[in-house]
Amino acid sequence: MSMLVTKSTTKKTSQSTLNQSVQYLKGVGPKRCEIFGRMGIHTIHDMLYYLPRDYRDYTKIQKISDAKIGDEITIQGKIAGINNRIARNRMHILEVFVSDNTDTIAATWFNQPFLASKFHIGDNVFLHGKVGEYKYLQLLSPEYEIIQDDEASIKEGSVIPIYPLAEHMSQTHFRKIMNETVHHFADYIEELLPEEIIKRNHLVPLNIAIRDVQFPKTVECLKDAKSRLVYDELFILEMAMALRRSGIKNEIGIPFKVGPNVDTHIRNLIPFTLTNAQERVIHEIKEDMRSNKPMNRLLQGDVGSGKTVVAIYAILAAIANGYQAAFMAPTEILSEQHFQTLQKYLQHSHVRMQLLTGSTNSKYKKDALEQIRNGQIDLVIGTHALIEETVQFKKLGLVVIDEQHKFGVIQRLKLKEKGFQPDVLIMTATPIPRTLSITLFGDLDISILDEMPPGRTPIKTFWISKDKEKDSYNFIHGEITKGRQVFIVYPLVEESEVLSLKAAVTEAKKLQHDVFPASKVGLLHGQMKSGDKDKIMTDFKERRYDILVSTVIIEVGIDVPNATVMVVEHAERFGLAQLHQLRGRIGRGSEQSYCLLFGNPKTNEARERLKIMTKTCDGFKIAEMDFRLRGPGEFFGTRQHGLPELKISDLIRDFPILKQARKDAFELVSEDPHLKLETHQKIRQKVLETFKDRLELISIG
Repeated sequence: MSMLVTKSTTKKTSQSTLNQSVQYLKGVGPKRCEIFGRMGIHTIHDMLYYLPRDYRDYTKIQKISDAKIGDEITIQGKIAGINNRIARNRMHILEVFVSDNTDTIAATWFNQPFLASKFHIGDNVFLHGKVGEYKYLQLLSPEYEIIQDDEASIKEGSVIPIYPLAEHMSQTHFRKIMNETVHHFADYIEELLPEEIIKRNHLVPLNIAIRDVQFPKTVECLKDAKSRLVYDELFILEMAMALRRSGIKNEIGIPFKVGPNVDTHIRNLIPFTLTNAQERVIHEIKEDMRSNKPMNRLLQGDVGSGKTVVAIYAILAAIANGYQAAFMAPTEILSEQHFQTLQKYLQHSHVRMQLLTGSTNSKYKKDALEQIRNGQIDLVIGTHALIEETVQFKKLGLVVIDEQHKFGVIQRLKLKEKGFQPDVLIMTATPIPRTLSITLFGDLDISILDEMPPGRTPIKTFWISKDKEKDSYNFIHGEITKGRQVFIVYPLVEESEVLSLKAAVTEAKKLQHDVFPASKVGLLHGQMKSGDKDKIMTDFKERRYDILVSTVIIEVGIDVPNATVMVVEHAERFGLAQLHQLRGRIGRGSEQSYCLLFGNPKTNEARERLKIMTKTCDGFKIAEMDFRLRGPGEFFGTRQHGLPELKISDLIRDFPILKQARKDAFELVSEDPHLKLETHQKIRQKVLETFKDRLELISIG
């Protein structure tokens, strides 16, 4: 029986068939079509790719007579009786007696009276659970699945899909529509990959993968189907990366001259010996800058590892060649801090510098823009104000971007477009595990500063339980008495009725009046006006406050060498990367610094996070652990990076597939840089579809 109301006798192209609305599938219609739309299902193609969230394995059905106490079993049988009663202790007990040809067992639920209406004598059911015993064998709160007569053929001895569904949609009915869709339309799906890639990686054909991911006959079939779909998703992602990198490598950039004279002049401005890691990275940057291909490099380094000095080397090399440089930071205070740092380093040079932020005085700004445009300014430091249309450079040769994850790819491209193929150096103090960096930054070469300058004292970190908080306040008081300063960070601004967490505003008042009455307590949070925030931060830096109570707004921010204590309240609410960034706010001076994590974690994962923080200050180890514990969302949403959301892949679980997909994608692009070959047309189309809103991110010719 045809699934479509109308079907032409002449065969349509596979694509046009799959692009038809789901409204015309048997059992859907206009009303259900609306529900499907809310689930993101608009076409037959969407339906085929709507993947289960879970599965139940009914391939290993056991006999009830073989059930042993303590075993986890799956059985299939008929409901022979239902006992719905209230015990003496007022507990509601529902018992559903299920029989197969060998014996009977009771499925038992406590205090769930609403379940009674779901079961009827004579129903066929699957049950899965742990065998216990009361007066007879029983399964306590088992998973259950009632088998409709018209669905028995789908379920019998199968791996059953469980879908994420909208309201007013049952698993049974949805599976029925999906089964018909797969039966009639799976073979319309055209192969995406070239045959040699399929053979080399032992991948199942795409149409078989769709059949088996929806209705697998065995767990092995499901595994193979998922591997194929994961490979496809990661392959398209890596194709975009490969095309982007290929486009960059094919651009003609500025071949800067960085010879011994330039090198000596730059080093004379740096008043200390560079670490081996800094020397290695500077060598990589020099090689990039000398090349006639534009530099596109990500510099990763923990807080205090000396990224700014490396950036100064690149900036001075560009300026020595008669070019301008732009340095973009995410906040005004960070831009000002960089400006002051660079002024200090470059005070004996002839570099003409300009700070440009949103709050720059309009008359002063007009003059500055004119000087930038006519080349009188060599180095411009600022916020995203740098990418405004009014900012025009005479000869922009280098773009430096700090804290990359605070900017999207589009922003960095906008700044780059203000010059003619300028070199780009991106810096981040958020250590990114290799697993993530090759995916999110596949278009960039990566340099790592994995060595701290000598003389920095490691920060001591302690996890403080509730009963030790008072002792900690005494310790903090002692540090303030020595003339030191303290950060205290809270997860909320105002108290919440939903979350019983301490909030910055309320606690700042308590700390001032009840705990540290002799100290000066400042308050900083994201709901303040920009100017007010900057004033508070500056006042703290200039020691007008002993304690700064803040939200995570200080995660990327001020450099206060005199601050030796970081207290994080409800530390279990923060991710590892965030805790590490907060800890990086201290330890900037020569005195011993301390990070106190106040927390009473309820989960093993939260306890694990706090333990890791007390054991290591190595940002890369912490990043890897954080990624394993919490996944990529903790670092940054993929959307702002111009990457599509991954629907089936998991970057940790599927890392081996990611590496292979990356290798295959980069090889294919090196053979066919613009995907012109006939065998690559489907891939080309898929990349364009996937990145339709982000075409400026890729170079596809």
